[in-house]
Amino acid sequence: MVNRDELLRTIDKNSRIGVSELAVLLGEPEIDVANELRALEDEGIICGYHTMIDWSKTSIDKVMALIEVKVTPQRGIGFDSIAERIYKYPEVTSVYLMSGGFDLMVMLEGKSLKEVASFVTNKLSPLDTVLSCSTHFILQKYKEHGTILTKKYDDTREKITP
Repeated sequence: MVNRDELLRTIDKNSRIGVSELAVLLGEPEIDVANELRALEDEGIICGYHTMIDWSKTSIDKVMALIEVKVTPQRGIGFDSIAERIYKYPEVTSVYLMSGGFDLMVMLEGKSLKEVASFVTNKLSPLDTVLSCSTHFILQKYKEHGTILTKKYDDTREKITP
């Protein structure tokens, strides 16, 4: 029987790993690993496979922002309805229900600061249950999904010890 936890931890670190290599790492028959992956997908535990790209190293202009959103939850459905309205916008990459001073964290991508500002002004803020928004632009990514994106600084100074 394939250990689901170990399987999920392994593909979480590298979604490109092949079934045959997974089988070797887990010490299980390849067919069992393939069947377990399919079952995890069918059950909605594995929701997709994504590639992490450092967009700053490409010629593609991309601005990413985190938007804190305070909303009025709707009776009987809470935050689900407003979250769904927000995540259906194509520029929105993630929506999270949060604890603390705001209710939702919305992550989105645009081609420019102006495009992100336009989204907040024309699409997000006017929604009837949205009370306030606070936009934070991502200036530099250092680590994402467990992967360090920046080159480590090599300290070339001479060491002085007492």
